[in-house]
Amino acid sequence: MVRPRTPLMLLPAMGCDGQLWARQIVDLAAVAQVEFGDLSQDDTLSAMAARVLAAAPPRFAVAGVSLGGYVAMEMVRQAPDRIERIALFGTRGSMDVRPRTVAGQGMLATAPHADPLLSAIVSGPAQAMADRVGPVVFERQQRALLARPDISEAIAAIHVPTLVAVGDRDRICTPDDALSLSLRIPGASFHLLRGCGHLSPLERPGEVTSVLSQWLRQD
Repeated sequence: MVRPRTPLMLLPAMGCDGQLWARQIVDLAAVAQVEFGDLSQDDTLSAMAARVLAAAPPRFAVAGVSLGGYVAMEMVRQAPDRIERIALFGTRGSMDVRPRTVAGQGMLATAPHADPLLSAIVSGPAQAMADRVGPVVFERQQRALLARPDISEAIAAIHVPTLVAVGDRDRICTPDDALSLSLRIPGASFHLLRGCGHLSPLERPGEVTSVLSQWLRQD
């Protein structure tokens, strides 16, 4: 029996666009009906979540990186009956927020890797995304993070199959940050991506596709 494809909403990190998930959009097409959420129009997490929910199917899975992860958790808080499962990449469970410039965010997101070639490969697309998104949207997204409310209620609302993943070289969300979040979500799976920074779908596309495929099949 062929398993029906799961509706899957992918959400970007701050200053990123659909290129962040380009490989997963293609590689997961056989198992998921993939859509990309717009986080560029609003300056609060609640408004971002509401906008994505308004455009999403009645029930769906959601995966987000960093800012996208916080929006995904807010979506669960707003509409817990609509979210089938949630995957959080480079997402922290604490309220500590560090203001950054566009350039500073980009430098942290593409921090040096053990593999200099990979670092060079990642920095080009990351800069291209930042250029396309532009400083106005970046500042809007930064305001949303700076003003984000206590997410304890959003975390407590998660009662679906959950994946928490992080790069071992992530300087924005450290492995300890992500592990702390996973321990607050009953039954959550934790995955550490080796030799990876903050933009894991771009940096480790094959591995991210693999863990998402397993998560989509999880009961």
